[in-house]
Amino acid sequence: MSRSSRMLCAPLPLAIFALVLSSPVQAQSVAPAADQAAPADGQDDGAIVVTGTYARSLAAATETKRKAAYGVDSIASTDIGKFPTQNVAEALQLITGVAITRPRGEGLYVSVRGLGPQFQSTLVNGRTVAINDLIENGGAAGRQFRFEMLPAEFVSQIDVVKTPTADMTEGALGGNIDVKTFHPLDVGNKTTVNLRGTYTSMTDKVRPNATVLTSFKTRDDRFGFLVGAQYWAKSVRNDRFYNTGWNLNKFVQPANPVAGAEYLPAGYYTPTRTRPTIETEDRKRLSGLISAQWRPSDELETTLDVSLTRLDVEYDEFGLDIYPDDPGTYLVPGSVTLDGNTVTKATINNVRFMASREYSLNRHDLINVGLKQVWNPGDWHVSANANWSYAHSFHPSYAEGTVRSRMQIIAPLTYDASGGYKVAPTLSTPVDVSNPANYIYYPFNIAPKNSKDWDTYARLDVGRDLNGFITKIQAGGEYHWRKRDYWRRDFTVNITGNPPISQVVPGGYEALPFDDAFSNIPGNFPRNWATPITSAFYDTLFTDAIANAPLTAGDMRASYVVTEKILGGYVRADYGFDLGSVGITGNVGLRYVHTDQVASGTLTLGTTPTPASFPKTFNNWLPSFNLRAELTPSLIGRLAASRVLTRPNMTQTAPQISVSTDAPTASGGNPDLKPFLATQFDGSLEWYFRPNASLTGALFYKKMDDYITAQNVNTEIPGRGTVLLSTQVNGGTAKVYGIEAAYNQVFDFLPAPFDGLGFQASYTHTEVESNYTAGARPIVDQLIGLSKDSYNLVGFYDKGPISARLSYVWRGEYLSGNGSTTQTESYVAPFGSLDGNLSIRVLPKTLVSLEAINLAGARAYSYNGIKERFNEIQYYGRTFLFGIRTEF
Repeated sequence: MSRSSRMLCAPLPLAIFALVLSSPVQAQSVAPAADQAAPADGQDDGAIVVTGTYARSLAAATETKRKAAYGVDSIASTDIGKFPTQNVAEALQLITGVAITRPRGEGLYVSVRGLGPQFQSTLVNGRTVAINDLIENGGAAGRQFRFEMLPAEFVSQIDVVKTPTADMTEGALGGNIDVKTFHPLDVGNKTTVNLRGTYTSMTDKVRPNATVLTSFKTRDDRFGFLVGAQYWAKSVRNDRFYNTGWNLNKFVQPANPVAGAEYLPAGYYTPTRTRPTIETEDRKRLSGLISAQWRPSDELETTLDVSLTRLDVEYDEFGLDIYPDDPGTYLVPGSVTLDGNTVTKATINNVRFMASREYSLNRHDLINVGLKQVWNPGDWHVSANANWSYAHSFHPSYAEGTVRSRMQIIAPLTYDASGGYKVAPTLSTPVDVSNPANYIYYPFNIAPKNSKDWDTYARLDVGRDLNGFITKIQAGGEYHWRKRDYWRRDFTVNITGNPPISQVVPGGYEALPFDDAFSNIPGNFPRNWATPITSAFYDTLFTDAIANAPLTAGDMRASYVVTEKILGGYVRADYGFDLGSVGITGNVGLRYVHTDQVASGTLTLGTTPTPASFPKTFNNWLPSFNLRAELTPSLIGRLAASRVLTRPNMTQTAPQISVSTDAPTASGGNPDLKPFLATQFDGSLEWYFRPNASLTGALFYKKMDDYITAQNVNTEIPGRGTVLLSTQVNGGTAKVYGIEAAYNQVFDFLPAPFDGLGFQASYTHTEVESNYTAGARPIVDQLIGLSKDSYNLVGFYDKGPISARLSYVWRGEYLSGNGSTTQTESYVAPFGSLDGNLSIRVLPKTLVSLEAINLAGARAYSYNGIKERFNEIQYYGRTFLFGIRTEF
């Protein structure tokens, strides 16, 4: 049956569902979900491309949701090349239950119903896709799709499926996110040109954005060809004050105490590495899109999709690292102030102040090629689908591979963190950190990384329409091969005795090149310091001998290869019947998945690096059930249940260890991990009280098995001594349940000109029951990335030549780091963004537009364990986009 809605359900009696509301549909325009039955008016299956006003788009979205066969929310372009926002992730955040992360102010990763980015499965045109990894500073993951790799202007529709069917590719505990690009037989004969500028207030720079999309189809609708190209650029600056945690028992008296030092009893927390820093990015993206369709008859259709993207992110960071927890530091007697179990004020001797400059050019390439053949002879439906994609994230040269230039001072630190987490602490030292003459050498480091991800996908589906209780039966098989090859080196240049920096790199430093540094972050801390010049350090210290040195044991431990071969098969039956005056439709199915995984890397046995390979096999049965009940012509009820899985991140299963260059810590994988598994139930009630209005709501429940939890152990690393190794193990359990509610309406019953007004609102509340550990630290009723509350409010006006929208999106606090036995967990504080959009149609096919992001200039905050322990303050300012778009 035709469905494009959100379908939610909970393990409660149907009578309770009548007390709750379901989920909203994105207002900008929604096309129906991929799985559709013919609408009552006899229209063909397929996406609805809405080209009318915002209000008409909302009405189409409401009808699509109403007819959906499973739980899905969709958003779509109102026209070719005109997506609702500049960023696909930022558009998704207006869907109920969806939250995003905004590193340096731009939406990047998507979470659904409180489950983090790794729990979502992202498809492009219904097919799996390779994933680019984070290489800026080595924080690799492996399953978190970077939405910046798909230009929003190329996207026609996005479906977020929350109640899967058996034919859907497995991989999501949160949601299946299917991103669909434009196709020529849908678009017709049309060309659009979109010219925009992007202005960021923190850089005071404007960068260009140009997109061209052109589509052609023959008069008989048998052949079509579409091509698109985009150049996109943006300058970013993020002023950031952060620390990496608070240590437990750092200043407990050791066996050999320092004379004249003050020591504390066990149970008190003191800050770790703390850093005021300015992060800058120069971002440039080149993208291309090709789509060809051939429909030789009404029964046959062939579709070719090709997309290519190259994203260059030139990153330059200026920081002053302060290490109050280095070996050899000690408390000055009489300086300590306690607040509960937290040392809020103290003076610490022998603290390292490290002026640092970190530069890298991070290149991300993504190639995606898909081919689909559909054959629909009579009541039969046959579909063959194949896709190959390749993602490559790397540094083009050693000179661009995370170059860390650093110099240090050893001096006393006095800190005062009594102001709480929204004010940076007072930090002072008697030594002038802006004078290069006070600095000595600290080891120079270059860490080039190279991450390659291949994804090959093929499937065959066969179905037949039937008469009777079973309306359709279908079955299919799928093959999926994926390989992640991750390589990293660490070149470190040590100089015996750490001489004055002026002797090592004469003139290789400058004052912090910002005259307004941290002007939007309150607090009394250093706002200027001597800064290394990257080219001077690189040219002086990175010699040919160092560049050509053999791989170290640490280099070999940091690299790995993980492959997955997945065979899947399913059977699905759609049903339909009348229960009195209530029409019942739905589907039931069973999916079987066999996974062969091989994780390969290098282990150190004693002091000898030894290649190692760890094969593992999984077999999983995944049943699913969806039911839709048309209780009245305007009231729809839904129930759903399914078994779902998410495989661990690649870094979690890789036999690798990455050791920090700055602290005695390391992270590593565990090849013995099993997938996350969950049983989920959903129920919803949807009231369509006007043609372009709805009041909807849902309950949902997920019980997760084999939840992967953090484990922290001290281990010996040759050449580094004892470090705290963070890894993962199966063993935790968790339950996630909650409610979603939404309302949307166009007020077309008002007198002109107010009949163009409209409003949307949605709210999600999520609860979690969990009990697992991070080292020896218990984590109770918390999951990484889960906000218990989130909502969005959208007001709009769309009539005649004017279209305007103002939205506010808010999410509550969430756990961002589990911590360890000796270090606190961390939380991101609540954050809301006020965004706006105004467009005016100056000619029938030409409009000018202005868009603003973070209009209120909100700061992002986080804290460690409790709000008295500062963690992070970020300010990335406001972003404005302005331009002109024309069609011919």
